[in-house]
Amino acid sequence: QVQLVESGGGLVQPGASLRLSCAASGSRFSTYAMGWYRQAPGEQRELVASITSGGVTNYEDSVKGRFIISRDNAQKTIYLQMNSLKPEDTAVYYCAAARTVVTGRLYNFASWGQGTQVTVSS
Repeated sequence: QVQLVESGGGLVQPGASLRLSCAASGSRFSTYAMGWYRQAPGEQRELVASITSGGVTNYEDSVKGRFIISRDNAQKTIYLQMNSLKPEDTAVYYCAAARTVVTGRLYNFASWGQGTQVTVSS
């Protein structure tokens, strides 16, 4: 029902910033809750940030105060502004669209993106 494509990843030094983008196709983008997940080597996937169709945001504790999730419904795009990056932020970042959101957690997924690599290293 919706296709997602992430972009904006790269190799940066600790303390740098990146902005990830997730472009959506389809007619129902504005109705979905959206989220950014990440998966580091040898680790489980974790939810980094989410945003409801109404713009309510939620963040994983380790990124609070550093990352900002936003959405532009006119452009059918969500963003993850990543500031003060740390080596432990290194992961493949995925965006997801969901039909259900409960206290920041996403359920009943409509689609996942292909992922974009973020590497934070000195």
